[in-house]
Amino acid sequence: MGILRHPLLSDPPAIQTPRLQLRRLTAADAGFVLRLVNDADWLRFIGDKNVHDLDDARRYIDNGPAAMYREFGFGLERVALAGDDTPIGICGLLQRPALPHPDLGFALLPAFRGRGYALEAARAVLGQAREARASKRVLAIVNPDNAASTRLLTRLGFSRAGEHAAEPDARPLDLYAIDLHAGGDRK
Repeated sequence: MGILRHPLLSDPPAIQTPRLQLRRLTAADAGFVLRLVNDADWLRFIGDKNVHDLDDARRYIDNGPAAMYREFGFGLERVALAGDDTPIGICGLLQRPALPHPDLGFALLPAFRGRGYALEAARAVLGQAREARASKRVLAIVNPDNAASTRLLTRLGFSRAGEHAAEPDARPLDLYAIDLHAGGDRK
């Protein structure tokens, strides 16, 4: 089974790319998280996380990304512009109980979409996972109506691998997969 029960990296450094820096989310990011998880596209494609104020945002960080860091050594990272540290989104690996391998998650604030930032961040996250050799395969789940995310996954080298029903009565999501050691990433 592909579930990682050990840290991807024991104390991962921030990831630097030419335009971005990725680091673990902290309680200080609550205001940014509050904006992100209440964006109309987040609510449409990912769902309502019941984050309505700063206390909710801090709980979301602690019970979500920070809990994943503690248990698995990886999780969603804060994505910021390298020049001025403006937070623009999140990207990272998650370990969902119902999936046998880590899955890639990403979301950007509306003003930063369509500029290649999600592709750059996702390449960096997958590169770190590839270098750590902690998992051979990474999955991604996406709402079938989310054409932009589907295009991004395809550019990264993911292939459709079936469907995933997050909840018994929920509409199935598309499931994508990539073998980290087989190359991937279509320019």
